[in-house]
Amino acid sequence: MSFQSGRWAVPTPTRALAAVSLIVLSLLALAQLQVGPNKSRYAARSENLEQADKPFLSKARATTAGDKYLIGVGKADITGPVVEINFAGYANLEQVGSGLRQRIYARSFIIGEVSTNNRFVYVVLDTQSGDTAVRNGILEGLASLGSGYAMYGRANVAVTGTHSHSGPGGWFNYLLPQLTSLGFDRQGYQAIVDGAVLSIKRAHESLQEGYLDFGTTRVSDANVNRSPSAYLANPESERAQYTDDVDKTLTLLRFKRASDGKNIGVLTWFAVHPTSMQGNNTHVTGDNKGLAAYLFEQSVKGDDRAADGFVAGFSQANVGDTSPNVLGAWCEDGSGQMCDFYTSTCSDGTAQSCYGRGPMFHKLDLGVSSCAVIAQRQFSGAKEIYDSLDSTSTAVVGPTVRSFHYFQDMQYYTFPLDNGTIVQTCPAALGHSFAAGTTDWPGLFDFTQGDSGAPDNPLWSVVGGFLRVPSPEQKNCQEPKPILLDVGEMSLPYAWSPNIVDVQSLRVGQFIVIVSPSEASTMAGRRWRNAVKAAAFDSGLAGDHEPFVILGGPANTYAHYVTTPEEYAVQRYEGASTLYGQWELPAYINLTLRALPFLAPTASGSPPPGPSPPDNRERSLSFITGVVQDNAPPGTSFGSVKTQPANSYSRGAIVTATFVGANPRNNLRLEGTFAAVEKLGSEGNTWTQVLSDADWRLVYSWKRANFLLGYSEVTISWETDQQLDAAGTYRLKYYGDAKPLIGNIRAFTGTTNSFTLS
Repeated sequence: MSFQSGRWAVPTPTRALAAVSLIVLSLLALAQLQVGPNKSRYAARSENLEQADKPFLSKARATTAGDKYLIGVGKADITGPVVEINFAGYANLEQVGSGLRQRIYARSFIIGEVSTNNRFVYVVLDTQSGDTAVRNGILEGLASLGSGYAMYGRANVAVTGTHSHSGPGGWFNYLLPQLTSLGFDRQGYQAIVDGAVLSIKRAHESLQEGYLDFGTTRVSDANVNRSPSAYLANPESERAQYTDDVDKTLTLLRFKRASDGKNIGVLTWFAVHPTSMQGNNTHVTGDNKGLAAYLFEQSVKGDDRAADGFVAGFSQANVGDTSPNVLGAWCEDGSGQMCDFYTSTCSDGTAQSCYGRGPMFHKLDLGVSSCAVIAQRQFSGAKEIYDSLDSTSTAVVGPTVRSFHYFQDMQYYTFPLDNGTIVQTCPAALGHSFAAGTTDWPGLFDFTQGDSGAPDNPLWSVVGGFLRVPSPEQKNCQEPKPILLDVGEMSLPYAWSPNIVDVQSLRVGQFIVIVSPSEASTMAGRRWRNAVKAAAFDSGLAGDHEPFVILGGPANTYAHYVTTPEEYAVQRYEGASTLYGQWELPAYINLTLRALPFLAPTASGSPPPGPSPPDNRERSLSFITGVVQDNAPPGTSFGSVKTQPANSYSRGAIVTATFVGANPRNNLRLEGTFAAVEKLGSEGNTWTQVLSDADWRLVYSWKRANFLLGYSEVTISWETDQQLDAAGTYRLKYYGDAKPLIGNIRAFTGTTNSFTLS
């Protein structure tokens, strides 16, 4: 890496999906394969509805609680391979794991009716998204648990991702997102599936009667719009209804058991990309949402209001055009100028020097400090709601718990707009500005944002056309998007991107959750929520109570983005990544409203399931090599300490030690740890673990020292804190597993000398 204008920069291609043809041709060769605004019909009543970005007015509790429900929460480790696997999110070919800053988790929340099997499961994964392969695995895992779990299935299990860009990839169902990870990684996939199933099992085992209530607050300084020029394309009259060009509202749903009044968990929704950690960070984390969840769960330990096993889920909302880089996008080319408002380019006419700045961008630590600030701001907003709910909140009322799910093929789905015009969606395709990346991490070459015409370099049309030449019908359908990759019509060696998406919604009392397969832009999410709220209001779905509608995702099948038709016409990154054409959002709204009656109290069953998406798990290519062997250099053994910590440190210092290591892919140590800090007890003879690699301030780094001989080393770093860490005597511990060339993998440990912290 090299340092460029206050930023560590990767010198070779990063977000190079523009060059995807070169990658896929290599894969195929190796495998020897031949191979006007759309207004809701309820808009006339919208002035009477609560606007989406304004905090819901919590009402003083007339009673201690609303209706009783079955509630349960569960959490489990899903940390996959932390080294030698490309990360999911930035599509940066060089963002390959080198360690772990914090373990990632599945957090599951079950809500059900007390006297029936009507219930749903909402899963929050610290991953880039939910996806078809993972969801299939989870449903199969639940089925294998036996008849006691028969009530959980396709219709009522929602698998969402926080959209973190700091976790291992390789678990997707479709070829396009597999490319940068060199295909499908079974080990990482299984870690996510098994952890998600375990979290649901734990939630199910904790089920008991309890209450739900919710509140909202404004978090003003944790997100900005990274495509404001596209947002401005929306009608001025619509924009005037909202204070901000991103939603600033954080919503919290509390789970409180009836037996003793203790809180067992919270589930929150807030729209911000987990892209605080930059595209050249190579340590696995849950980014700002994973850290916010950790902070909340830590904050209630010892609180007599919270039960043991408290789970805090920080779910995603209409995240599409949001960014945690709240200081704006700047040219890191020495000019001191902000990026061009429309194209996100700098003085050289390209977007490669345009980066969003987080609140602590000057720290030059790959986004670690900015991530901590954005996480703290989300946590603080959630904790503010949590601390006030006992005195003022909105109870979830109405005993009904319902859900629906069906699949829809988006290839040429025809439906009417509210004005009667017949429109259609398209097979999936990505535009030129998709390859430009975003201000959170830009692309390469001469792609720019807002490219809705011919590219500056026509070579890229040839590159995309070499893979698949779009038909005249597809070009016309996708207008004004210039098609770079016609992924929805590419099926060799298997499908590149989804054409079949999940349509799903959940309902408890007056609380309705839209489950989106795509990253919805701010205004797209507002329109979708308002349409559902208006329909629920007009149909009396929630009885005498005002419906409250939120949007969660990206979920179930990752289908890139959904923007408004007006934003689509601008063709910034989000519009270019809206797969199914300019009418995708109205189609999603139409499909949701079509099935809304299945959320009614008298409804039973679910809509017809629709066409099943392809299951590519067993046909997916993989060029990911396994671990061959681990060896310790002569005169050493696994776990030997190569560099001891100093004898003493002041609180606030960083304590480090280096060990003779082995590849952590040999054993993911799920529900365990690779690293620990131990403290000596006052008696002087007992060591107690006080930190593990689940903690943000204990960092595990792995480096291959000699590929041929199988040597590697591990560095453990403890970032001590003046307030959080007590004075005393400590030591660092390393837990590893070594694979011989012949024989079984065996576990080992390494322990440093003791040192004092004062």
